[in-house]
Amino acid sequence: MFPSPKETIGVEAEISKEDKLRLLTTMLESRNADLREQNLIRQGKGHFHVSGMGHEALAAVSIQMEPGDYIVSYYRDRGLVLGRGMTTRQLGLEYFAKKNTGSGGRQMPSHYSNADLHIWSVPTPTGSQLLPACGIAWGIQLDRKENLVVTTVGDAATRQGDFFEAICFAKEKKLPLLFLVEDNAYGISMPTRQTNPLALNILESENWRRIDGQNVQQIYDSGAEAFDKIRAGGGPFFFWINMERLSSHTSSDDQKLYRSEQELRGLEKFDPLKCWKDQLIEEGIITADEFAKLDSEIKERIRREYAEAEKAEDPSPNELLANVTKPPPKIDKEILPPGKYRIGDTVNKTLRAGLEEDPRRILFGEDIEDPKGGVFRLTQKLSSDFPNQVFNSPLAESTILGVACGLAAYGKRPVFEMQFIDFIYPGFNQIVTNMSNLRWRSFGNWKCPAVIYAPYGAYLPGGSLWHSQANESALAHYPGLNVVIPSTPADAAGLLWTAMHAEDPVIFLIPKHLLWAEHQYAEPIRAVPLGRARQCTNGSDVTVIAWGNTIEKSLEAIAKIDNEISVELVDLRSIVPCDKAAVEDSVRKTHRLVVVQEDTENCSVGQMIISHITGTPELWNEMISPPILVSKANVMIGYNPIYEYAALPDVERITAAIRSSVATKHERVAVAAGVDRGTAEPEPEAQPGSSAFAEATADKPLPATADRSKRRVQSITVPVMGEGIRNAKIVSLLKKPGDPVALDDELCEVETDKAVYPIQSSFAGVMGEWKTKVGDTVEIGQELGTLFTDEASLVDQFQEAAEVSPKSKIVEAAVSAAEPGDRGRHDRHYNIEPALSPTITRKLSHVIPANLQIDARWDAIREAREAAKKKDPKHAASPSMMIAWSVIRAMEKHAPFRRLILEDDQIVQNDDFDLGVAVALEDDRLATAVITNANKKSWPEFVKIYDEAVASTRGGRVDAMNAPVVITSLGAFGVKAGAPIVVPPSVGTLFVGTAHRELIPNKNKSRIRAQALKVFSIRIS
Repeated sequence: MFPSPKETIGVEAEISKEDKLRLLTTMLESRNADLREQNLIRQGKGHFHVSGMGHEALAAVSIQMEPGDYIVSYYRDRGLVLGRGMTTRQLGLEYFAKKNTGSGGRQMPSHYSNADLHIWSVPTPTGSQLLPACGIAWGIQLDRKENLVVTTVGDAATRQGDFFEAICFAKEKKLPLLFLVEDNAYGISMPTRQTNPLALNILESENWRRIDGQNVQQIYDSGAEAFDKIRAGGGPFFFWINMERLSSHTSSDDQKLYRSEQELRGLEKFDPLKCWKDQLIEEGIITADEFAKLDSEIKERIRREYAEAEKAEDPSPNELLANVTKPPPKIDKEILPPGKYRIGDTVNKTLRAGLEEDPRRILFGEDIEDPKGGVFRLTQKLSSDFPNQVFNSPLAESTILGVACGLAAYGKRPVFEMQFIDFIYPGFNQIVTNMSNLRWRSFGNWKCPAVIYAPYGAYLPGGSLWHSQANESALAHYPGLNVVIPSTPADAAGLLWTAMHAEDPVIFLIPKHLLWAEHQYAEPIRAVPLGRARQCTNGSDVTVIAWGNTIEKSLEAIAKIDNEISVELVDLRSIVPCDKAAVEDSVRKTHRLVVVQEDTENCSVGQMIISHITGTPELWNEMISPPILVSKANVMIGYNPIYEYAALPDVERITAAIRSSVATKHERVAVAAGVDRGTAEPEPEAQPGSSAFAEATADKPLPATADRSKRRVQSITVPVMGEGIRNAKIVSLLKKPGDPVALDDELCEVETDKAVYPIQSSFAGVMGEWKTKVGDTVEIGQELGTLFTDEASLVDQFQEAAEVSPKSKIVEAAVSAAEPGDRGRHDRHYNIEPALSPTITRKLSHVIPANLQIDARWDAIREAREAAKKKDPKHAASPSMMIAWSVIRAMEKHAPFRRLILEDDQIVQNDDFDLGVAVALEDDRLATAVITNANKKSWPEFVKIYDEAVASTRGGRVDAMNAPVVITSLGAFGVKAGAPIVVPPSVGTLFVGTAHRELIPNKNKSRIRAQALKVFSIRIS
């Protein structure tokens, strides 16, 4: 591709005497300014110095650049930027971090920035400037200009991923870009000549022209040749320039620690300034005396300029917050006419309107061109209608974000798509290093008006860890980024339109669960300002703040509460900027606050809102109850829908939080602020036999049993067929009613935007009826038909979770259908939701029951038994009776032990409850004795009724059984442990085993002693 360095010798470009002397002067100025800054550091003036000594020859490139060209450099390029037109006076001001600089005193020395000269603001993380350089070059190319970009990087940074992504993008697009790798052999103290990608043969050596960094003429000639070919459309050029770092890495480093004295003495022959001076003296362009005089004049001028810079105006602390972002635009524009819309529709239409309005607007993202139109079809037909503005990106998130930053800095209006917001992290360097702080670090001289939009969040099963996270807090953490999350089609259009006209980066997060929910609008859809919340409902009892997917859940919770509590729901919708005034106004009215978020709890937006309210004295003093945060726990979203819905805030948790908040009626009490974390981090496992174990198991949901004798009717439903698919069309029905169906048989075929999808049976049986026909459009989760089977499958437990918008079932107390005469026992109604829904609980009924065995000390029961026998030998309480009495007391304390799962799968919880006792009869039969209203009995009454109930049952009496817990008396027959079968509707069986002795190790492992034990075996029915 390039001639070798030897081939370029003697093929010199024409450099006038004036330009040769200009080059010499520029290099001298660069060198003496470096030396002056080193002196000032030793005098305690200034804070830091980065040397460019040894790199000055790159001025031979920049003096050939045209006004419309750009430089995207790194921090050793003093000579390069001086050749472009910056002055030592400006660099002196930067050294002292003065106000009147390209960064306003916010950047370190040698972090050059000059918008007038098109010198882009240097970031410290080396290599992160390369992709923005590609973005600027792409903008030049799109504008069909003959300008170009020169970008530089140190050799150590060529191991960065952004280096390889930039090379790929530059070559793919044939960008007008000159890459300069400045190989000075060290990454601080680490030698790199054997470990850089060129030395490792990772790069194709024929693509890289090797240049001697001390040979100014060669650099000039190679630059001239490259510029001509780049301007003619020849694409990027790549130079690998070997040079020497003539000083330590920075003023904080001492290279004598890791470079030998011999190596340091030999550096002089690689000094580009000395080599160029010697060449010009040899050519007779300048004499040694003239050079000495020039050197002295420049040195003295630099001394004066740095002295003046030291006295220049410093930045003001009042300017600290200046240029973090520009105030968002105030736009009042009709975007879409009245009609029925979905978020996916309004995003597409708003993007179309933006492309039509401004040819500078560029769309770029993975798979966004037709025919795909994006994985969620948000850009369908846009590339066909705007082929010069809509482009597919490589699967490289850092490229997407870095190029967006460069394009925006150049003057384009990028609107770039991330396929999922979960994928942003490979490009996070570009977000936090460049996009977020470009305006601030350049004191407003550079800006980044880019929109990054992405599907976001969960509540749509099948996404797992990297398609379902809500991570707005991670993005909102960085100053300079605007973050918005619409929850309606109107807000999606209105916020996106405003974002596309903002002067700063906007992260636009689209809740994918809500993408295709339809809304009807009677009025036109208008632009929505950033930083303005939306009041969804008006209320006076409690304020609920939510955004994104949790708006839908909060509205469902409010509907469930109905008119019982007056709830004011506020959709924050703009995370940054945040409408704190709206939150404050609502809390002043209701004096209570519940925040609902999908993001994880740690360092979250919900915590930020609560902190703001509690940190505002006048608001805190008006609060009646502590704020509550309903949040996903600090956990990821799992692939199994059970994991997903267990992690996410649901209607029941939101409802409970609202009820809890209003439970405090008049005055604030000293209680800890509540956090509903959902599924929390696992606690240390309680050991069997401990009180902690009893407490831990008390709240476990107990699944119902099912009637296995009846033949089952199984539903055929539309499964989740991929991210973004909400409906499909029936194209064929492959089974007729009465047809036999084998496991995995194809039942029908549906067609989506992505493919034709066969729906298979997870049961063997007989086809029932179809509830749809060919040509129908069906929704995810919709019932298509039925089939009859004798089997039950655990797959059913996921059907409810797999619905796109699962509606949580209100579980209320009900009267047992089996015992009409007992209706009065369950008059009190509750809203009780187990950890698993009744549907899932029913489907788990064929799982083999689990037995938990607890070894409990027998000593206390034995002593109580002996004492009772001495007092009343004839009527002394039996061990099982004592256990039963203890169980009743535990049931009073722990509400889950007082719950019944009725035959219709509803759950009741009674304050007054029965206790069952499993009684062994002749011929190995079991019956259940029932002690009604067991918790109401005194001890003497209980002893009497317990004996009578057991005796009556052995005599043939059959009780109506409504006991949530049944205790066995099999221990009296010498049975050590067992799992008796007790017919529902009991929830659990507590087996009391026989007294026996086992060798149990005590805390002192050197001694073993016998302990009397009692075995408790809890059977989950």
